[in-house]
Amino acid sequence: MYKKILVATDGSKHSKKAGEHAIEISNLTGGDILVLNVIETSYLQTLPGDDLIEKLEEAMKKEGQKAVDDFTKQLEINKCDGACTTINLKTALKLGNPADVILKTIEKENIDLVVMGNSGKHGLDRFLLGSVAEKVLRSAPCPVLVVK
Repeated sequence: MYKKILVATDGSKHSKKAGEHAIEISNLTGGDILVLNVIETSYLQTLPGDDLIEKLEEAMKKEGQKAVDDFTKQLEINKCDGACTTINLKTALKLGNPADVILKTIEKENIDLVVMGNSGKHGLDRFLLGSVAEKVLRSAPCPVLVVK
């Protein structure tokens, strides 16, 4: 049923729980997993100084890569416990508006299921911009599992 599962992760505790669900679903369905971290950089353009922008962007890329790497480790731990069969895993680190990038990735990669946490690392975004999970849930052409 679910041949391609997208896990949107930011390294938060909610996205880690979402990853656990995605692993279980993949194990049951034999679906491939695409782990995606989106780095929001649009607000950096308002900062003074190109050096500062470059340093902050680099730090955010490292944090994003860590979130993706943590998921890969989480998958390996589950494999070691014998809970998972062979799961094909692909990772991606992209720049842009998280909800928009997730939605574009769904289309481009022909995703059958999105699994994501209900709240990310930056809870203030919910009040300022609206929840990424909420935007994806409303606009995705496929089922979205939002994990608490």
